Amino acid sequence: MARYRDAVCRLCRREGGKLFLKGDRCFKPSCAIEKRGTQPPGMHGATARRKVLAGYGQQLREKQKVKRIYFVLEKQFRNYFEKASRQKGITGENLLFMLERRLDNVVYRAGFSTSRRQARQLVNHGHIQVNGRKVDIPSFQVKVGDVVIVKDTTVKNPHVEGAWQTAVGRGRPNWISAGGLEDLSISVSALPTRADIDPTINEQLIVELYSK
Repeated sequence: MARYRDAVCRLCRREGGKLFLKGDRCFKPSCAIEKRGTQPPGMHGATARRKVLAGYGQQLREKQKVKRIYFVLEKQFRNYFEKASRQKGITGENLLFMLERRLDNVVYRAGFSTSRRQARQLVNHGHIQVNGRKVDIPSFQVKVGDVVIVKDTTVKNPHVEGAWQTAVGRGRPNWISAGGLEDLSISVSALPTRADIDPTINEQLIVELYSK
């Protein structure tokens, strides 16, 4: 399976803002954005000026930003868009709702991990169960009523416990109902709404890009 293996902090600098790809580090002074600002990555980043984008450039950057937030590659992202365009409702919002309902994103949003990248690793390695059954597919789509838990042998993992405590302080989206620290479980109580998703995302630009 293809996946991004390069440094992730450069992705934030490329997009000109925090994408929260490194977990707790994104909230510390060691964050690349805090240390270097929004200068582009690369040897000429310090002296390069950001171009004022319009039209296609804006649309492309927005698509790249959302892909990087959810750690989805181009082919899979395009498939999500095609499915969203066939559904009833607003295509851009349908796209974001499917990305939010990915199991790796739910694991991150629930507070089992500090980043989506770490959440994907938990899923891939079989540490996550949905409705009592192991699911190791990060793109698995959760639905209302699903119960997601960390398997018993992973509950006491210090990284998982630390992420859970961090999530308690930062809060969880309204569509996720959390259990206690003893069992590390959450239930999907509703479908995500647009208000639960990053307000800086302009999904209409992505729709315009793929509609050409």
